[in-house]
Amino acid sequence: MTIIPSSLIRLSLIAGLLCVGPSIYFTDAYANETIPQDTAAQATHALVKQIGEQRFTAPDFRPGTVRHMVMFQFRHTATTAERQEVTRRFLELATHSRRPNGAPVVASLEAGPQNSGENADLGLDYGYLVTFRSEGDRNYYVGRPIVHTSGCFDPAHDAFKKFAAPFLANVVVFDFTVK
Repeated sequence: MTIIPSSLIRLSLIAGLLCVGPSIYFTDAYANETIPQDTAAQATHALVKQIGEQRFTAPDFRPGTVRHMVMFQFRHTATTAERQEVTRRFLELATHSRRPNGAPVVASLEAGPQNSGENADLGLDYGYLVTFRSEGDRNYYVGRPIVHTSGCFDPAHDAFKKFAAPFLANVVVFDFTVK
């Protein structure tokens, strides 16, 4: 179980789900650690159980623009070259993330280093904004820890998470559907 000190609030949002909360836990896809699920995460897992992983990840599931904001804090031990390689591989997901039939999953992907100067970055170093055409595309891309069936999640993104995890101290993910 991850213990979160009150002086350091760690937000880890996976597929738009706040993963700090009561008593149900899952493994963080980047950090390989256990994080409690909140009510929204529990509801999402219940939805997947109700409609199935294939429907949950279908391209036409809840169509509309979905933004997937990802922010990384690199480990202090990560070299400049390692940080650049993480970003290079993340950006490649714009073209490498595809469904089994070859259809692209990512509509667009933007990235850049933190530079706001507002002193509110929580130590995060780099941000990525991934846009999808539906919640289904986002769900397929995110995959684990929500979706586990082969063919229902993006193997390119899954491989990226395994590659990047050793270089990351913290990951924040926040998703929303554009209204």
